[in-house]
Amino acid sequence: MSNLINCQSLSKSFGAQTLFSSINLVVARGDKIGVIGPNGSGKSTLLKIICGLEEPDDGKILFRKHVRSNYLAQMDLFDEEAGAADNLLHSLQGQSLDESEKNNLVFTLLSRAEFADSEIPVRLLSGGWRKRLSICRSLLLSPDVLVMDEPTNHLDIEGILWLEKMLSGGLGGVPATFLLVSHDRYFLENCTNRIVELSAVYPEGSFQVQGSYSKFVKERHHFLKGQLQEEERLSNKVRRETEWLQRGPKARATKAKYRIDGAHKLQDDLAEVKARNRASSRVQLDFDATGRKTKNLLVARGITKSYGEKPLFADLDITLSPGSRLGLLGRNGCGKSTLMQVLAGGGGNGGAGLDSGQIKVADNVQIVSFDQNREAIDPAVTLRRALAPEGESIMYRGRSLHVVSWAKKFLFQVDQLETPVGQLSGGEQARILIAGLMRQPADILLLDEPTNDLDIASLDVLEASLLDFPGALVLVTHDRFLLDRVCHRILGFGGSDGVAYYAEYKQWLQDLCSQEKMKDSPKKLSAAADNKKGIAKPGKKGHLSYMDQREYDQMEEKISALESRIEELQQKMERTEIVSDSAKLGECWQELETTRSDAEKLYTRWDELETMKNRE
Repeated sequence: MSNLINCQSLSKSFGAQTLFSSINLVVARGDKIGVIGPNGSGKSTLLKIICGLEEPDDGKILFRKHVRSNYLAQMDLFDEEAGAADNLLHSLQGQSLDESEKNNLVFTLLSRAEFADSEIPVRLLSGGWRKRLSICRSLLLSPDVLVMDEPTNHLDIEGILWLEKMLSGGLGGVPATFLLVSHDRYFLENCTNRIVELSAVYPEGSFQVQGSYSKFVKERHHFLKGQLQEEERLSNKVRRETEWLQRGPKARATKAKYRIDGAHKLQDDLAEVKARNRASSRVQLDFDATGRKTKNLLVARGITKSYGEKPLFADLDITLSPGSRLGLLGRNGCGKSTLMQVLAGGGGNGGAGLDSGQIKVADNVQIVSFDQNREAIDPAVTLRRALAPEGESIMYRGRSLHVVSWAKKFLFQVDQLETPVGQLSGGEQARILIAGLMRQPADILLLDEPTNDLDIASLDVLEASLLDFPGALVLVTHDRFLLDRVCHRILGFGGSDGVAYYAEYKQWLQDLCSQEKMKDSPKKLSAAADNKKGIAKPGKKGHLSYMDQREYDQMEEKISALESRIEELQQKMERTEIVSDSAKLGECWQELETTRSDAEKLYTRWDELETMKNRE
């Protein structure tokens, strides 16, 4: 493989804060690199430096001659009144292409992105469709290296699957080499062949593994375990050398000077390893429950809500009990957030009032909501006031905590306390909102996209906290890993029954796909009727060969065995000893994905055999 980009000893700081130092990164043709790391580790800044949008403090970047890169930013800027096609055509101004070539390129990309109408003003597009348009714009000039910062942000699950298909080459037009920042673990597993983590926990500032994300999780676990063992080894050695140093001067005078110097160097080495191991500290999330034992916290019967002429959900029943964990899934704009507002208000009158139906809540039920729009944060207030609005301390679980201790619980430094919230990263702002949630005892948690901008370490802790929360949870997220790990069932929008319950997100997706196929069936039936000359006589049904029939007879038993194993693995991944061991968790996850894939292949083959058997 030929190297396209070579980053050598890159360093970057903002004021007194060092983002990263001495980072080395080589991007070769065919690399599909996922960049991860804690919030504030400099992931987005590194991408901007690679694309020439920012300058490093130290180090240099070497590009292969004529290599072209393009940058997909988290935020998008468009002509809001123009349509998707016009925005893309405007981006091609100044390029040496004639009008027909430009039109062909633009409409080919919009077709791949599944835009139904390219003339709708961009201001009317949802966040997910704006993101698809941004991705199309980044592909216009066919870059050799595509650099993407959080490309799954604002995409619903269908959009994420579309992007996965595009990046895998299934839709064409995407460079074989790309570099992206993402916290979506399934997305990383499915799309990348190399993982780079930026973190102060590593001696060189980064840890790089060639292979899948699950392989990275295993190797990172082994490395960090070894680093902890190194700290213990050095600590024992330093203790022995310190005892020697503390002996009387007469005894020390007879020793070689190199041993004295070596003892001091050991102390420095130990301090360095300790600092790195402490840098791996995680956000401490622990939601506070009221502890009530009421059987039904909230019961909704026949609730219906429309937006203008558009029905969002109708005759919907929901029961929330302690320990129930419900995930909401659907396309952007389908009504998930509206349903969350209805539940938060108990179905009362107002902006989110019901058209019909009723909601009953138990007496004094405490409902706590997380707003994905982050409207609760005033960007002008300091971090100190955002964390402790009423003074220098907060009340948490019946005891008083100083704001400094509370800030450290969420990985904020003391010197950040006077920083305006508007200057903090998206992940840091998300942690402020979660800190506010944790101060409120809850029977029901309503979390609308709580994972946006959280780093993977924080996501791991969030999952563990939600699994331990004894109250009821309603969760809106496009993080498939989180849905699989946390939710008992899914309430899906847009399926064959409108809004219905599903066992898992894949079942909901299958229902959506069958809906799309059924839309075309009347046209196909009509076309078939036009081709007929009179009434066709029933033909002889097809039959299976001996080997196919034998395979068919064994299929149900094989599928049943795989589904039983899937259930076993899902239960295993909820055990405390597995959740706390990233290596074991990674192994379970990998086996779960493999088993699911095997089951899907068997279902596909079963359908093929059924078709052959019943063919006329």
